Amino acid sequence: MKKYQLFLLSALSGLLMSAAWPERGFPGLLFAGFVPLLIVEDFIYRHPGKFIKFSLLFYSYPAFLIWNGLTTWWIYNSTGAGALIAIGMNALFMSIIFQLFHFTRRKLKNDLSAYAALIFYWMAFEYLHLNWDLNWPWLNIGNGFSSYYRWVEWYEFTGTFGGTIWVLVANILLFKVLYRGSLTRFLFPLKEKDFILIPAFLLWIIVPLIISWSIYHSYKEKSNPVTIVVVQPDLDPYKEQYTIPPVEVVGRIMQLAEPLTDSNTNFLVAPESAIQEFMWENDIATFKSITLLKDIVKKYPNLNLLVGGSTRHEFGPGEVVSNTARKFSDADIYYDEYNTAMLLNSRDSIQLYHKSKLTPGVEILPTYKHFRLLEKLAINMGGTVGSLGMDKIRRVYTTVKTVKVSPTICYESIFGEFFAEFVRNGAEVMIIITNDGWWGNTAGHRQHFTFASLRAIETRRSIARSANTGISAFIDQRGDPHQVTKYWEPAAIKGIVNANDQLTFYVKHGDYLARIASYCGGILFLLSLVMHFIHKKRKFYK
Repeated sequence: MKKYQLFLLSALSGLLMSAAWPERGFPGLLFAGFVPLLIVEDFIYRHPGKFIKFSLLFYSYPAFLIWNGLTTWWIYNSTGAGALIAIGMNALFMSIIFQLFHFTRRKLKNDLSAYAALIFYWMAFEYLHLNWDLNWPWLNIGNGFSSYYRWVEWYEFTGTFGGTIWVLVANILLFKVLYRGSLTRFLFPLKEKDFILIPAFLLWIIVPLIISWSIYHSYKEKSNPVTIVVVQPDLDPYKEQYTIPPVEVVGRIMQLAEPLTDSNTNFLVAPESAIQEFMWENDIATFKSITLLKDIVKKYPNLNLLVGGSTRHEFGPGEVVSNTARKFSDADIYYDEYNTAMLLNSRDSIQLYHKSKLTPGVEILPTYKHFRLLEKLAINMGGTVGSLGMDKIRRVYTTVKTVKVSPTICYESIFGEFFAEFVRNGAEVMIIITNDGWWGNTAGHRQHFTFASLRAIETRRSIARSANTGISAFIDQRGDPHQVTKYWEPAAIKGIVNANDQLTFYVKHGDYLARIASYCGGILFLLSLVMHFIHKKRKFYK
């Protein structure tokens, strides 16, 4: 095989994975997307004399660069430099995982262990991407079924990591069925093992689909109605959001919501960052926006009003100052800034939740405590620039005359286990507030919307989604969206969703599959290192 053919195979993998991705791709291609890359790896493994160390890193990078580029190019609409860094670095991380798998295969010389290592390493990488400051789980493989969520109703037991295992095992089985060690020898003539592998591959694909179909059609929501009005004010984040006076913003929200709101409405929901008054939490009730919102609650005593805004907290004497705290230039006093979801009702107190999964490069930079100069690299998207403060707990709001709810803010709705923590803490309905206007009318906001269906399935919670510039909707417990709004159009929708207090297996146990894979991957990698040093020692004494 020529080296240029290896690059072509790598590119083919990237194209297949891209063509499988939401929201317009066909996820069946995921089951073959890694096969060309596995052929590349196998060829390099069988011809070590033709390649230098880390060759697989070099040959696999085009696949992951294409996949990342074609599916997340829309980041460029909000930040060109950020897009190049995110796409380039994520592709590199994925290539490193493939190189580690190749390393393990060379050292252990056992295909079963090696391909198990590929699965474990990839899942550990995805798990890391959910839990560190540079988190970017957008391309975690299990997300690839978000537009075809009826294929994965069993995510209530496994979360998206079940989808990752489903895809990777299918690719390994298909590779073993098709490849004969040469591009000129595919599938035929059949070998004895193929009479086992072919049915195994087909059953591996079909059985989960049948299970999912059965769950979808047998799942019935219990009647526990909650009436919600969702507002999509359609504020241009580049031209309006940070310049329009808060009074006008509240007026626009109520102009849309008022015709749908009455004394029986349980919730009125407005999107992330709608109120840009930069309110001090230490004295939040004195701000004009809050006064206007309280007037709405007085008019509808049974209403719970949830809206996004920007808030600040000044640290008082004796309070522990956070790593993200900022210092006043003219005083030895520190404060934090937050992306906040506020709940107001007829109770006196205003309940605040601070966004806790922050967008890398925009709302958080890694190792902030030790490298404060990195703050200067933060991407300015309007409003607050630099690392924000965050909550340590997943807050559940105390409501008036209705069920318990929790908010997630924008990017947080991608994180399955994180989302499930709100439910485990008692949320019976989930609310997503977001502002997807930064990316323009691209696949970005549509992909983000489809991920909400996966969260509904994992937790079996109804979701009300309020987006500043689209897409807003209600999503039921099977993942079906209802009353889907159009992008870049002001809108308000009213719906009745059912609350649920039952906990799914996934809510109870979270990303247990990823944790198991991380432990197993760590063991296999340590064994690989041991064999590497044993081999080096033998060569030395020879």
